[in-house]
Amino acid sequence: MSETVARPDESPSVLPALATGTLVAAVAACFVAQVGVSIPATTQGYVNQDLHVTSTTLTWVSDAFMVPVTLLELSFGVVGDLFGRKRLLAAGAALMALGGVLSFLTPEGHGAFLLLTGQAVAGIGAAAIFPTSIAMIAHGTHTVHERARALSLWAAALTTGGFVSPLMGGVLARVHHAGGEFASWRWAFLAMAVLALVSLVVTLALARTSSSPEGRSLDWPGQVLIAVALFTLIYAVVQGAEDGWADPLIIGSFVASVVFLALFVIVERRVEKPLIQLELFNNRMFTVSAVVTVLGMFAYLGTAYGTSIRLSAIQNYTPLKTSVGFVLLNIMGLVLFPVSTRMLQRFNPGWVLAAGMALIGIGDVALAAIPATHPGLTAIAVPLLVVGAGFKTAVTAITVVAVNSVPTAKAGMASGATSMLRDFGLTLGPAIVAAIALTNASNAIAAKVSATPSLKQALAGFNSSTKVPEGLKEAVGSGPLGANAIPDPPNPLKDVAFQALSHGYGIAYLVCGIAALLAALIAAALLGGRQHSHAFVEAAPETGDAGARGGRR
Repeated sequence: MSETVARPDESPSVLPALATGTLVAAVAACFVAQVGVSIPATTQGYVNQDLHVTSTTLTWVSDAFMVPVTLLELSFGVVGDLFGRKRLLAAGAALMALGGVLSFLTPEGHGAFLLLTGQAVAGIGAAAIFPTSIAMIAHGTHTVHERARALSLWAAALTTGGFVSPLMGGVLARVHHAGGEFASWRWAFLAMAVLALVSLVVTLALARTSSSPEGRSLDWPGQVLIAVALFTLIYAVVQGAEDGWADPLIIGSFVASVVFLALFVIVERRVEKPLIQLELFNNRMFTVSAVVTVLGMFAYLGTAYGTSIRLSAIQNYTPLKTSVGFVLLNIMGLVLFPVSTRMLQRFNPGWVLAAGMALIGIGDVALAAIPATHPGLTAIAVPLLVVGAGFKTAVTAITVVAVNSVPTAKAGMASGATSMLRDFGLTLGPAIVAAIALTNASNAIAAKVSATPSLKQALAGFNSSTKVPEGLKEAVGSGPLGANAIPDPPNPLKDVAFQALSHGYGIAYLVCGIAALLAALIAAALLGGRQHSHAFVEAAPETGDAGARGGRR
C-alpha cells in the first residue's frame, strides 16, 4: 500500500508515520551495503596469492565497488523519489546478491575479471541502497527527535556492518582452511549474497513504499558527464602506478577528466534541475567544508586500505588475524557512538570536525613511523584506535557543518552534495595510496636490482629456470605485491619487495596524515570560529549520523 505524500500545509499529526517494517528494511539494507564495502579489507592477501593479479588490479578490487557508489547515488536518490523507494531498495539488495555470487564464482588462477564485475554490480546495488534507505526513513519521520532515533539506528547498522564484515571474512576463511583446502576469500562474498537475499525478502515483506515525484527529474547529461570525469580521474590515478605516468592513455585520462568536469560545470549551470546545484560553492563556508570533507575521507579510507595491504598482502597475515586490525580501526565508532551527538550539542561543530581530523592525522603519522618489519598487531594497535576515534568524531560533524553553512531551505541539497563529496574522498583513498606506495616500491626494487649484480643474476636465473612454474614467474613479475607473495626460495625478490613495500606504504600513511592534519588546520581556522545554528546542532543525529555512512570502511 502506497504511503500518501504529505502536502506542505499538512500538520505532523496527519503525516504518514514511519512503519516498523519500513525501518527494519532500511536498517537491514544499509547493514548489507556496509558489509559489501568492507569485505575486501581482510581478503586482499589471499586474492593476491590465489589469482596472481597485478598490484593495481588488487586496488581495483576495492574501488570497483566504491566507484559506482560515488557516481550513482545522487541519481538513485531521484530514481527512488520518482518510481518508488521500496522497489529501488529491493533492486539494490538483488544487485548486491548477484554481485556477491559473481565474486564467489571467480575461478582460481584465471584473473580477476569476474571478481571485479561482481564488485561493480554489488557497488551499483549499494549506490541504490544508501540514499533510498535514508529517504524512506525521512519520509516517515516528522520531528527532530523521531528522525534522530530512526537515523541513529540506521547509523548504528552501518557501524556494525563495518565492524562485522572483516570478522565474518576472517572467520569464514579460517573455517574453510581448517577443512584442509586453500583458505578461500570467496566465502565472504557468498555470505554477503546470502545477507542481501535476506534483506530483499525483508524489504518485500515488511516495507511500505513511498515516493516524492513532484518537482523531481533525472539529470542525464549531468550524470554522464560527472561519471566520465570522475572515472577517468580514478582510472588514471590507479593505473598510472603500473602503466607509467607518461603513458599516453594515462595522460589522456587526466585530460579527459578535466574536459568532462568543465563540461559538467557548463551543463549544470544551464539545466533547470541540475544533479548538483553549483551555486552552493559560491558560499565560502560550504566550499571550505567540502575541501575538508574530501581531504579527511581520503585520509581515512587511504589508512584503512593501506592497513589492509600491510596486514594481508605484505605481512601475509590470515584473514582472521587481519580482521583484528579492522576491529581496532572500527571499534571506536561503537564506543563513541553515544557521545557524538552530545559533542555537537556542546561544542562548535567546526571545532569537533577539526579535532577529529587532527586525530586521524596523528594516528597516520604514528603508523608511518612503524615499518612492516615490526611483527604483530601490538605495534600499530594504538595508532589504529586513534584514527578510528578521529574518524567517528569527524564524520558525525561533516554534514552538520555543511548544512549549517547554507540557508535552511538548502540544507537537504547541501547534505546530498556533501554525501557525494564524502564518497569521492573515500574512493580516492585506495587509488592514491596505491599509486604512491606502488610507484615508490617499484622504483626501489628496480634500483636495488640494478645496483646489485648478484641479485640481478639470481633474478635472471629464476626467470630462465625450467624448474620454476610459469605461474610463479608471472606472479613475481606482476609488481611489488606479486613479488612479495612468492616465498624465497625460489623467489629472489621476496626480501627486496617486502622492504620496498614497507617503505612505500609508510610514505602513503604519511601522505594520509598530512592530508588529515591539513584538513584539521583548515577546519580550525575557517570553520571553528563560525557561529552555528542551534537548530541544526539539535538535529545532528538527523544529518551528522546519517553522514556516518562514511564509516562503512
